[in-house]
Amino acid sequence: MALGGGGGSSGGGRKSDGLSRPCTPSPELATITGSAPIARSAVVSKMWDYIKKNNLQNPQNKREILADDKLEKIFGAKKVSMFEMNKHLSRHLK
Repeated sequence: MALGGGGGSSGGGRKSDGLSRPCTPSPELATITGSAPIARSAVVSKMWDYIKKNNLQNPQNKREILADDKLEKIFGAKKVSMFEMNKHLSRHLK
């Protein structure tokens, strides 16, 4: 019982560190998130805020993001699926 509790506790800590550990955004990503270190979870949240504020979801397919000039520099494409977004974001976080 003690082993299970300790193992789960440290395992859970490791999992949350990946999302909550501050990362430095690239200059391209910083145009949306700011240049200060930021957690990956906060990056995704800021990206969705930006996408919704600027009406960048495809009205016919809400799973597609239609990139404006800022997002195209991050994604490297005019259109990406919401599932591809994290892959593109990871290239802009250190």
